[in-house]
Amino acid sequence: MKQPPPPPFLSPSASTAAWVGFTADTLLAIGLMLVLSLFAGICLALFNVSSGQNQAAPGVLAQMLIAIVATGGTAAVLYLWRRRATAAEKAASLQAIHRRRTWVTSVLAGAAVFVGSLVVSWLFSRLSASPAPSNNALMQQAREQYPVLLVVFAVGLAPLYEELLFRRVLFGRLAAAGLVLPGIVLSSLLFAVVHEIPGLSANSWPGMLQLWLIYGGMGAVFAWLYQRTGTLLAPILAHAVNNGAALIMLMLGLSSG
Repeated sequence: MKQPPPPPFLSPSASTAAWVGFTADTLLAIGLMLVLSLFAGICLALFNVSSGQNQAAPGVLAQMLIAIVATGGTAAVLYLWRRRATAAEKAASLQAIHRRRTWVTSVLAGAAVFVGSLVVSWLFSRLSASPAPSNNALMQQAREQYPVLLVVFAVGLAPLYEELLFRRVLFGRLAAAGLVLPGIVLSSLLFAVVHEIPGLSANSWPGMLQLWLIYGGMGAVFAWLYQRTGTLLAPILAHAVNNGAALIMLMLGLSSG
């Protein structure tokens, strides 16, 4: 009986380089998000002053724009600077795109993540009150004022730049060095914390832990899907399916967030 090939040997120097690169990517991502958020906020404030508007807090469109500039800009910079796809990776991704299994797996993964989130929320609701995600108020206001823009933002833009940052840049850094499991755990943890930031979230610690479990599980599935299919378009599609399903529930008034 033919034995499976042994796992590739990872030299200590390659492992160390991967960890150093991941740490650098993470610190750069945090710094860039803060700088770009501040930059976008200042630009919007100056625009409001010049146009005679006096808003104590940024509106729905402003918050969406800040998120796009901060997270989307960070993802683009780190991808182009630190984790740009090689010719071989692009070829492998193109092959994966032409496989029907890639698209079926992606849609099923997105649906599974959505259902899993509902199950976790239901189980926790049996024990205590369900926490509201930090973006709940933004989504509610956007649904009432700019429903079309909300769909573009939640289903189109957010999955694109979030997968580029958390799966391609952060998870991909460790996965490329053979550290797949640590990559899944750490990138998913960062994905969860970014969505519910301690000190900024209005939820209690138990509430944040529940949301971290949901977001972390979501990130883990998307990272696994990226590793499984070999194309970033797979987790982007799965992410869009999940967000789209959540958005449908929000539009129908079946969900509070």
